[in-house]
Amino acid sequence: MATARGVSHTLELLRRGDISVVEHVRSVLADIHRNDVLGAFVAVAGEEALESAAQADARIRELGPDAWRNMPLLGVTVSVKDLLQTRDLPTARGSLLPNPRPPQDAPAVARLRAAGAVVVGKTTTSEHGWSASTVSRAAPPTRNPYDPALTAGGSSGGGAAAVAAGLCDGSLGTDGSGSIRIPAAFCGVVGYKPSYGRVPYFPNGADRLAHQGPIARSVEDAALLAQAVSGPHRSDPDSGLGSLDVPRDGRALRVGWIEYDGTDEEIRRVTERARDVLAGQGHRVEDVEVRCHSIYPALVDILAASEAAGTRPQDEEHIDRGRLEIVRHGRTLSGTAVMRAEDVRQQLRGTLRSVMDHYDLLAMATVPVEPFAASEIGPPWAADPRDLLWLDWAPASYPFNMTGQPALSLPAGLTRAGLPAGLQLVGPVGADDLVLTVARRLEADLAAPPPPAVHLPAPPGGRSLLSLAERSL
Repeated sequence: MATARGVSHTLELLRRGDISVVEHVRSVLADIHRNDVLGAFVAVAGEEALESAAQADARIRELGPDAWRNMPLLGVTVSVKDLLQTRDLPTARGSLLPNPRPPQDAPAVARLRAAGAVVVGKTTTSEHGWSASTVSRAAPPTRNPYDPALTAGGSSGGGAAAVAAGLCDGSLGTDGSGSIRIPAAFCGVVGYKPSYGRVPYFPNGADRLAHQGPIARSVEDAALLAQAVSGPHRSDPDSGLGSLDVPRDGRALRVGWIEYDGTDEEIRRVTERARDVLAGQGHRVEDVEVRCHSIYPALVDILAASEAAGTRPQDEEHIDRGRLEIVRHGRTLSGTAVMRAEDVRQQLRGTLRSVMDHYDLLAMATVPVEPFAASEIGPPWAADPRDLLWLDWAPASYPFNMTGQPALSLPAGLTRAGLPAGLQLVGPVGADDLVLTVARRLEADLAAPPPPAVHLPAPPGGRSLLSLAERSL
């Protein structure tokens, strides 16, 4: 397994002069190549990444410590989910359909580069990010670094696996129904979904569910990445929440604890320990039951209508079977049915606003189940796409996309099977600084899971990502 990496750790090494950016990037690219069996990357920016690294080293030689004054991520390596546009790498969106190379970066990617980050590659996603696993016809499934027979989660599974395995310092993902937080929980890393609109998203879907945010090795790293990409942008009319501030102090809070029916006993055991830590820090933790009528069917209808609107009938033979089932369902929906689903969304927003009047934060297990087989889209009871249950097994994730609230998953510990379990913190819309502050303090008192110990050598004769992307070291 690759050496453990992270944003803060790499910045410290670079500032001390222990490594150069070129040395760091070469090491990262070599580790990506060696660990190709994880299926974390679909394209790697070899030459372009090294050119950016050389420019960063030149800036550091010229300016010394001041090199980071206006470029706070100078020399940090990041990966970008394959749903997001990148000017120098293909954006296939996990699809077999042709996707022309975009002429420019997505706004958040451009901001990462402007902050000095080096983009090392595009990470694997399910087709258009439709499922909470990372399975598609376009690439092998992404595997969990803690057990390669199991899924890394999705649809930002490639980014979570890459960060967990030390194949980059951080990753930029998307989250339409849990796609950052679910793989972060499965892979033992931090996944942060900012409030809706805090990070500009272009082009975004009509369903207005998708957020962009970081996957990182620590809360501090996630906050640093989020600071670089947050703020309004003219391409996204919803991006109006401004820059991200991260206060350093903490206070005793009232925390509502949500326990979902059907939570695996091992997940419950691990997260209960995290609850005890919260209480030990002085927070008042109380059980709260959030009843939200017909949330999942409404989510399905909203997503399906959006997918159907953006899909041409002549493309059906190239579309993943599971996503095709969603598209076909969307074509059966009337305008009245879609508006009823939107009404449920508004009711949910009202319900959770009322809950947040009584609690500063909500806390719960990020995912109530342990990782399942790498080739599946869900646990056995939710693995048939015809049942449209592809997200029903993750009830702690999608409600907060429908409400736009900030949510963060951090590692809570390992199950007896040696698999990570995540704890999710959720705040009111716009209270991102509060979520990050509490998460940072909680992280300091939780026993972080050890890095994955599975050795994953590249298979003899296996595909080379560097060749796939037509790049070289």
